[in-house]
Amino acid sequence: MLSTRRARAALLAVPLVLAALGAAAAPAGAASGSAAPLTCRGAGVDSGAAVRYRTQAVIHAPLSTIWKLQTEVGRWPSWQGPVATMERLYHGPLRPGAAFRWTTPVPPNPSTPATSLTITSTVRQMTYGSCIRWTGPADGQGLHIDGVHVWNFTKVRGGVLVRTEETHTGPQVDANVPAATRILGAGLEGWLRDLKTAAEAQHGGSPR
Repeated sequence: MLSTRRARAALLAVPLVLAALGAAAAPAGAASGSAAPLTCRGAGVDSGAAVRYRTQAVIHAPLSTIWKLQTEVGRWPSWQGPVATMERLYHGPLRPGAAFRWTTPVPPNPSTPATSLTITSTVRQMTYGSCIRWTGPADGQGLHIDGVHVWNFTKVRGGVLVRTEETHTGPQVDANVPAATRILGAGLEGWLRDLKTAAEAQHGGSPR
């Protein structure tokens, strides 16, 4: 197991990847204790996880466009910069039981060399056009994370409210929960921002 110092260094090396998965000053989008967790078909994130983040945005595009971008995982590298490679481990449309393996680079730092984090996600629950929940491990040199990720999609006036919540557990993230939460938050905010940009670009910022 990494020491606390090495765990902190490993965390600082992956500011983008923990998307895939606050201390005194929690990020603005961090899930608060009073907020009910997001769910999909009754299942949510890891209730025992110390590292947790939740955020949301209204995307001014049709639900069909947003859903297609999010569920056609093979195309993620075309609109998500941090996704280096993607391998579908299933045939047909995304569905419960489908798994996919994707990678993202991790830069070097004084304690760990440059490496690539490999994330294997498996869809556990899904309702078309409404929600997705997947789980899976993320592994790189000196770093292991178990993540649970939930997405909710709700039509609202002018577009779609997209909400997402994710939890992480593992020896490195548990060694520094505030740092891990900030990194997870940065990843989820970036993911949601990229999704919004890609969806709105296809429809000029307004739903059809």
